[in-house]
Amino acid sequence: MGRRILNEALRAIVNADKRGKASVNLQPISTAMSSFLKIMKYRGYIKDFQVFDPHRVGRITVELQGRVNDCRAIMHRQDIKAHQIEEYKTRLLPTRQWGYVVVTTSDGIVDHEEAIRRNIGGQVLGYFH
Repeated sequence: MGRRILNEALRAIVNADKRGKASVNLQPISTAMSSFLKIMKYRGYIKDFQVFDPHRVGRITVELQGRVNDCRAIMHRQDIKAHQIEEYKTRLLPTRQWGYVVVTTSDGIVDHEEAIRRNIGGQVLGYFH
């Protein structure tokens, strides 16, 4: 169920970005969603996000920047090793120049560059470009 919530939230971000909206409200929320948004903010794909009332149903308000072309959660869990991340990245992303694959590892949720740098594998959570 967590991946469905994440996928619906990411689709809402893409749709709002295509319509030229400045912000989007996401509800319900999960911890994986906030970690995914932290990576998107760090990489410059969104301006900022705020979490309201995280202990109940919760809501996240995301300020868009206009850079998101596509982002999705991978619905099937697939374990990948550290040396397989580069192959998976080339299969998911359209070019080598831009885009990130987000991986759930034992060290937390990181993007593919961080996972390669730390030499850790895990499960693919999703991607954005």
